[in-house]
Amino acid sequence: MTERNDDAWDGAAPRRASPILLGVLVLAALAVLLSLGTWQLQRLAEKEALIARVAERINAAPEALPARADWPALQADQIEFRRVEFEATFRHDDEVHVFITLGAPKGPIGGQGYFVVTPADLADGTVVFVNRGFVPLAAKDPATRAGGQVEGPQQITGLIRPPEPGTWVTPAADVTRNVWFSRDPAAMAAARAIPADRVAPFTVDQERAALPGGLPQGGETLVSFPNSHLQYAVTWYGLAAALVAVYASFLFNGRRRRG
Repeated sequence: MTERNDDAWDGAAPRRASPILLGVLVLAALAVLLSLGTWQLQRLAEKEALIARVAERINAAPEALPARADWPALQADQIEFRRVEFEATFRHDDEVHVFITLGAPKGPIGGQGYFVVTPADLADGTVVFVNRGFVPLAAKDPATRAGGQVEGPQQITGLIRPPEPGTWVTPAADVTRNVWFSRDPAAMAAARAIPADRVAPFTVDQERAALPGGLPQGGETLVSFPNSHLQYAVTWYGLAAALVAVYASFLFNGRRRRG
């Protein structure tokens, strides 16, 4: 009969995790979960403030454009979605076509097409790129919508939009075919040989205007701010509560076994 080797047997017994080490790990995980939940609540407050600010701006009475002397100090959050009104004359020959898929149009036409962004001359020599609205792919050529190419000074009302220089995933503009993928007034001005110091560092989304033929279809500014921060906060706090419950159960069962 083989003798039992108690020393070998004792050495093979599984080791239990140190209660102190386990407690430290639980506290660290709990701190992370609580901080993530608190951060989501902070983001919720910021998002709600943004939504309220934008709602107030888009429904306010129109104001004048920012003065040229103030352009260098303009901040995006100060000017975005501000409603403005001014008189200017469109340079239709220099219009820029920004590709977009309009999934939820406010007007009757949507789908793939272009925003028609046209430089407009003010009386003081300032040039503002105005997003006149949406046209479908078949109406890219201005000749197909000649009625909407209004001449002479126009009263323009719309919302200020900060520049969109694009990111590393944004396709480069095809200047030859006049197909763009972001609205950067500085780049558009360079492509149209407009002096940079005369061009406003923002664009204006024009509100819907009565045009012969209905194109471009104005008033298509997307004002949407997904707000799921409360759900995220509840999720993180729920996970924190679950962690505490599991750890408390572990301690209780361990104490009962020892008893």
